Amino acid sequence: MHSRVAAVKVPRTHNRCRVTGSSGRRKEGRESERQRPNMSRRVFTSTVLLLLVVTMCCGTGAAATDNGASTPGTSPEKYFDWRDEKSDETLSSLRVPSLVEMNGGVFAVAEAEFTEAGKSGFTGIASELLKLADQESKELGTAQVKTQVLVECPAENKNCASHSEVSAVSQSKKKVHVSRPTTVVQGSDIHMLAGTYSFEVTEGVDQTAAAAKWGLLVASGNVSTEGSDKRIYWNDAYVIPWTYFEKQHESLTRLIGGGGSGIKMKDGTLVLPVEGTKDGKAVSLIIYTATESGKLSKGMSAGGCRVPSVVEWKDKLIMMTACDDGRRRVYESGDKGDSWTEALGTLSRVWSNKHEGHEWGVRSGFTTATIEGRDVMLVTLPVHSKKEKNGKNNEKGVLHLWLTDNTHIVDIGPVSGEGDDAAASSLLYKSAEGEENKEGLIALYEKRKDGGGQSLGMVSVLLTEQLQRVKKVLTTWREVDDRVSKLCLTSRATVSKSTDTACTTDKITDGLVGFLSGKFSDNTWRDEYLGVNATVKGNDGGAEMTDNGVQFHGAWAEWPVGAQGENRLYHFANHKFTLLATLSVHNLPRGDTSIPLMGVRLDGGKKLMELSYDSQNKWRVLCSDGTTKKLKSTWATETQYQVAIVPQNGTQGSVYVDGQRVCGSAQRGLEATELQEISHFYIGGDGGSAGGQGYVSVTVRNVLLYNRPLTFSGPDAEVEKDVASPAGAVSRTKTGDEMKAEGKPATTQQVPAASSSHAVGEAAGDGGTVRGSGLLPLVLLLGLWGFAAL
Repeated sequence: MHSRVAAVKVPRTHNRCRVTGSSGRRKEGRESERQRPNMSRRVFTSTVLLLLVVTMCCGTGAAATDNGASTPGTSPEKYFDWRDEKSDETLSSLRVPSLVEMNGGVFAVAEAEFTEAGKSGFTGIASELLKLADQESKELGTAQVKTQVLVECPAENKNCASHSEVSAVSQSKKKVHVSRPTTVVQGSDIHMLAGTYSFEVTEGVDQTAAAAKWGLLVASGNVSTEGSDKRIYWNDAYVIPWTYFEKQHESLTRLIGGGGSGIKMKDGTLVLPVEGTKDGKAVSLIIYTATESGKLSKGMSAGGCRVPSVVEWKDKLIMMTACDDGRRRVYESGDKGDSWTEALGTLSRVWSNKHEGHEWGVRSGFTTATIEGRDVMLVTLPVHSKKEKNGKNNEKGVLHLWLTDNTHIVDIGPVSGEGDDAAASSLLYKSAEGEENKEGLIALYEKRKDGGGQSLGMVSVLLTEQLQRVKKVLTTWREVDDRVSKLCLTSRATVSKSTDTACTTDKITDGLVGFLSGKFSDNTWRDEYLGVNATVKGNDGGAEMTDNGVQFHGAWAEWPVGAQGENRLYHFANHKFTLLATLSVHNLPRGDTSIPLMGVRLDGGKKLMELSYDSQNKWRVLCSDGTTKKLKSTWATETQYQVAIVPQNGTQGSVYVDGQRVCGSAQRGLEATELQEISHFYIGGDGGSAGGQGYVSVTVRNVLLYNRPLTFSGPDAEVEKDVASPAGAVSRTKTGDEMKAEGKPATTQQVPAASSSHAVGEAAGDGGTVRGSGLLPLVLLLGLWGFAAL
């Protein structure tokens, strides 16, 4: 039977590219295997695939005729063919998972690692139709998966003659190492991008001495539907030599597939993540193609960021990477990768990237879905836990599913099998279409051997229970949004009828990440959006639930940011945030002391900003430059006040009391060292003076955390002269003009400007702009004042 193949002619002296076709018979594999169906011979199955390789390698869009002839000054044509594995080739492991949906079925695709008697290992492509209806999870058996190996045909036999014909004459063949397959579906075709190199397999030739040539494989395949045995057959194969990419990115020295799944955008563009090497460091970028061209993106991630995953989100591309600094950086692009902006205001650096020992990071499962009418992103990543085993720490990766709408993030829970050490993963969501195609969420993940190292195998999981929990979380988000929107109705201020200033449901909840209100028990103040909970500390019984809040008696609550640990859902707070609360003080503190009400503590214990009150009924505000301001106005017991802490850009911040601003002109000097990261917010006290005064009582209600800075409509507050800063505040520099942050060196990179309000780098001071709109509405919170965007 004939397979469909394509060939590339590699020019030596000038920039010419030839695309030709050749036919080759299926190589002998397992005797029991059914022959693949007859397929017509043609150059490429997909016009998109052809455009991708021709445009990228040639820049002319021209294809040669199918004559296989060489021209002066060029090397011989190179031809490739797929064959099934042979009986003396042993499939030892599977890695780099990918999921594709085709004709109602879901197929697992992975890199297959082979061993061959007396020879070094090599790789091919494995695939299997997943049948999960009768069981929740299934390990892919190396004996059951369908595997194919790519070979480069001998120069004198462009058609890749059969094994029996080849053995009759003396000629060398080359297997082609195919690594990190990246797949995407278009119509009836499955396209694959992978890194490749070919090496000699001639008898007697030392493998280490064989010449290796790197390139990028573009392949196409489809599903055979004959009988009940469905499988993927890879047909077309095109190897683009690395030299062609050097013309597009002279700074790159290598390019390979990113692994996992690519995407088809709403406009028909196919996008595949790839990983390159620049200045000795890994970088992440994309290759994309539409009906008229194919292109390697101009922009790329920061150095040290690898194994990218890509999704489309609200007309933008979002790329998640695993970086050498131990965090997963997430980038946004509105121009198909010409430029990338790190999404520091939302998802970037939320998740950790284990990069010690045998691994530099594993690729995440990353996909989008519309569930219960709401657009969401779903992420699978390993969470590492250390458990004692035989007196030693035994750290394994437990794969977790995460849900986000690019504002809220919820850990849905573990999905990998008990005891499995999970690594790289892939996710696929199937929407319900008709009676036969049922809704489903499927994960495919690498299962490592004990102690790490190479992947032992691949496990598929049908996430039925987790999908139901996702729906419950979405229901909760809608209910909480509705409750928060009703806070506007209690306002005693006048509400403007203008749509730009009205307190509306969508405006008050835009950028709202966390909400602490009436869910408190067992010293845990629970986030209504099911994200990060606050923990009450201090005196036993020093906190009790009240209407929409908590009353503290010598206790306080800590709401973690960096203190959350491995995964930090509120990492955005290190760049921009607004923390709002309604509070009331029930009695005066004793002596000449002040009691903290709400503040921000950095890693290492220093305070960044704080609001406190003293025994003279005065408010005190610790500003971001380390000075403390005492307000001229006084506070009264048993009276509700609305307060807010709003730092931004790492150097400036304000505190608001009933809409009146304090610290508006305070600037924090960095002295070549960026701001130390935030450990946690403290509410109702700070563990210091309040903790020793159990008689002091304060009630805090409706605490809202936004991922964007807001300013309020009131005037600047009148203040007295500066007073002594509290112990533990950020210290001044020697000049007294700027403040120094004590802590570790900067890890936050500078990023370009972006139009999204959720990406760091907005137009100067435009932190409150929402998706290009002008002014935000007045958000009237519990009745005393409103706030508007900068």
